[in-house]
Amino acid sequence: MSTDNSDPIPVTVLSGSLGAGKTTTLNHVLNSDHELDAAVLVNDMGEVNVDADLVEQESDLSQEDEEVIEMSNGCICCRLRGDMLDEVGRLAETREFDYLLVESSGISEPIPVAQTFAQGFEDASFDPTGVYGLDTMVSVVDAHSFWQGFESGQVLTDDDLEPDDNRVPEEVLMDQIEFCDVLLLNKCDLVPDDELDEIEAVIETLQPQAEIIRTEHGEVAPEQILGTGRFDFEQVSQSAGWKQELQHGHHHDAAAEEHGVSSFVYERRRPFHPERIARTLAELPDSVIRAKGFFWSAGREDVSMGLDKAGQSVRAGPKGQWIATLPEPQQQRYFAARPQIKEEWDDQWGDRGIELVFIGRDVDEEQLVERLDECLLSDAEMDEDWSNYVDPFAPDLQEELALADQ
Repeated sequence: MSTDNSDPIPVTVLSGSLGAGKTTTLNHVLNSDHELDAAVLVNDMGEVNVDADLVEQESDLSQEDEEVIEMSNGCICCRLRGDMLDEVGRLAETREFDYLLVESSGISEPIPVAQTFAQGFEDASFDPTGVYGLDTMVSVVDAHSFWQGFESGQVLTDDDLEPDDNRVPEEVLMDQIEFCDVLLLNKCDLVPDDELDEIEAVIETLQPQAEIIRTEHGEVAPEQILGTGRFDFEQVSQSAGWKQELQHGHHHDAAAEEHGVSSFVYERRRPFHPERIARTLAELPDSVIRAKGFFWSAGREDVSMGLDKAGQSVRAGPKGQWIATLPEPQQQRYFAARPQIKEEWDDQWGDRGIELVFIGRDVDEEQLVERLDECLLSDAEMDEDWSNYVDPFAPDLQEELALADQ
């Protein structure tokens, strides 16, 4: 494969938790028989970029010749976004390569990295649009760690974040699974086949649109992650299983159901009692792997509350405005764009309500729905003064409440 100098330089981005096998995969691809002249950018959170050294040692590429660019002591999804663009801009000036491979750090969120290549970054002098073109977003998942997490009920990854980072590793891992075109389920040799089938069923439910490829030792055919032309920002942004469930309803396949993997949407048109729902969300069963959505907490009619459960981490807090709180002209624009909102509009409460998605393995849906229903205000409570309720979702800085970070 070769590209004309007038064509955008295709880019493949590899994401994945520490130890998942990103660098091993990258080196395998670089040493495979393909026709690409590749440059590599490797991001490592440490002061010494070990991954960049490994790429240089195990391939024909050289940091001295600027075929391998190392970025350390920061993350290209946040602190180093501008620096990354400066580096790839400098690379583009020479145009001595026809493909760019980016290995992000283990705690990088893929969406900001994709946005940086697709839309640029205001703090950088280089605009990548037209020069680079995102081709494939790849996520590498450690099948063995995923399996151990399922069996023990513990967190899905043991990665450590920096002290000032307010995201837990499981949330980042879930982002990496949900935002990708190709998912490499690596280290499959360490997991029994029947367990692999179960893990794959879970991942397909979390991310039904991505191509899932089982790998051992990072061995993947280059054409499966290079030059695929699969990346579409809008499509991949909407491809997460919980979004599919909210938008289109049940999408289960026989394979998922065979392994006890299921998802369902909980919808109601009255508010939760704030203290009861906070207790319930903090005690969600381990069988619920993913939960997302919004809910109405009585006494907070100004904002909708968001729920985000990833593995053992559960967070909830203010997420956005109800359409009913917006000025009339803005409300009309929403009605015009999404007529179904007007159809479901309540004369008193507008669009306030509850819409939560739960994805898990062997989840007792009936029991969970019953528990959630017990959190709803009773008819008598609907007539009470909700401003007297204790609000666990209103910390001083209006940050999300970490209900169950373990």
